[in-house]
Amino acid sequence: MTDGSTEGSSFWTRRGFLRTAAALSAVPAVSAPDPAAAARELPGFPADVALYRTAYRNWTGEITAEGLWACAPEGPQQVVAVVNWARREGWTVRARGSSHGWSPLTIAEGTRPGAPVLLVDTARHLTGLALDGGSAVRAGTGVTMEALLTYLERHDLGLTAVPAVGDLTLGGALAVDGHGTAVPARGERRLPGHTYGSLSNLVLSLTAVVWDEASDAYVLRTFRRDEADCAALLTHRGRALVTEVVLRVGANTRLRCVSRVDIPAAELFAAPGSGGRTFESFLDASGRAEAIWFAFTEFPWLKVWSVSPDRPPASRRVTGPYNYPFSDSVPQPVADLVGRIVAAGAWSLAPVLGNLQYDVAALGLLTTLSGDIWGPSKNTLLYLRPTTLRVHANGYAVLTSRAQVQRVISEFTAFYRERLAAYAARGRFPVNGSVEIRVTGLDDPADAGLAGAHAPLLSAVRPVEDRPEWDSAVWLDVLTLPGTPHAEAFLRELERFLLGSHDGRPGGGYALARVEWSKGWAYTDTDAWRDEEVIGATVPASFGEGVWGRAAGVLDRLDPHHVFSSELVRRMLG
Repeated sequence: MTDGSTEGSSFWTRRGFLRTAAALSAVPAVSAPDPAAAARELPGFPADVALYRTAYRNWTGEITAEGLWACAPEGPQQVVAVVNWARREGWTVRARGSSHGWSPLTIAEGTRPGAPVLLVDTARHLTGLALDGGSAVRAGTGVTMEALLTYLERHDLGLTAVPAVGDLTLGGALAVDGHGTAVPARGERRLPGHTYGSLSNLVLSLTAVVWDEASDAYVLRTFRRDEADCAALLTHRGRALVTEVVLRVGANTRLRCVSRVDIPAAELFAAPGSGGRTFESFLDASGRAEAIWFAFTEFPWLKVWSVSPDRPPASRRVTGPYNYPFSDSVPQPVADLVGRIVAAGAWSLAPVLGNLQYDVAALGLLTTLSGDIWGPSKNTLLYLRPTTLRVHANGYAVLTSRAQVQRVISEFTAFYRERLAAYAARGRFPVNGSVEIRVTGLDDPADAGLAGAHAPLLSAVRPVEDRPEWDSAVWLDVLTLPGTPHAEAFLRELERFLLGSHDGRPGGGYALARVEWSKGWAYTDTDAWRDEEVIGATVPASFGEGVWGRAAGVLDRLDPHHVFSSELVRRMLG
């Protein structure tokens, strides 16, 4: 293999990289089954449910499987029929929306063709939307976040914060407590129907397929937010199948989003009390900020949102989402360099890639006039398409008080910078993407506006009962290309730092770290999701034995036959 320095090999690697990216962003191929084969392999399968063979690929293609059986129920009753068939035949059922996730919550790598795992496609038909009174929306779990927000916008309704990628399904986002970035600015009051926590905190009721002992079958049941069992289903991580939810919503807002690429990381992430343009100062002013810090660069890309009912004179009005085309798609120079790094194993070019990504962002903001934009909330909150560069991401939420947010950020970024430099000094470059930092509130059940509402049991931003002063969560992600040498060992060091330094010890700890379910965690030196101590002890301890045990008990009672289970889910919850 050459180093990709010649014109021909550079062109080849760019084309190969772009072909790979296109394949990952495409819907997995499906094929109609041979009736005889279907009858032989799936005897008694409900005849009125569309059935087909398909491949499964997660967001980065790190988890793939070929030749799996899948179906597309046209409504909740067909979902029930499929689940009861699976129970009789000893199969497991895994809901599939957009497959936009990293962790093996759906299936494990190595799942063989024809395995007794049935993928249930929610995105084809479970997509209904209807207002439920003036402050709630009833939604099928297969609807995408973009479709949901577009529907709400038509009725002048919206959400405070959402994930940046619009093709996520609502059900997938709720399963892993999907979130955005927002805390109240100084003096700001929460609007009715809104939350600064995760999307799960907006659920008023949900309908799930659960076991019914009396009828000896799985049935549909609706759970209200004030029912204790609902708390386990609000963030179930794939241990349940939810078909429909009712979400609390509020009046839509107009947001201004200003991007900055001129603040040094040393200033933005400085120690508390340093003054200047710190991350904390932007939170105080607007409550909504995100930093994207490309590896081996000195100036992060900082986005700051602020509530602005009227368009500021300097802002460009935007009438749709995805206003950073240089980020939505892989620019040719970045594709060329990534192709060379991957094909030739030129991992030492990570600093060049980091600086190129920064240059592309800085120039792109200028040339597309997207450095200062304004419009309905959806149009600034959704900013990534599936065509963006696909990278592996770890993820953690660090719960703390608002006064300690800058300390969490400062200590983490200092540790990250030191370890990255130490690896580079040994000729190792484990990170070639970016660090992403967001801050949200916690899942205060009072935000739902329903008396007796319960907090999600397994949300990473579930409040800690004996630490009422903890009202904020710092979300920390590190992104790098799949297959990057030494990445897992590096991310293991970061994980040990976060989980060890932020363990919420009574009387001493000022913060508590929890894993982000959809991302990478439980690292060994070679793999993610393989550290059994983190999976079996550290993660449950971060929620508390009582909370973890209560969630596991409810989910097991609602699915005693483990129809809704995967390898990772079983390792966590049994």
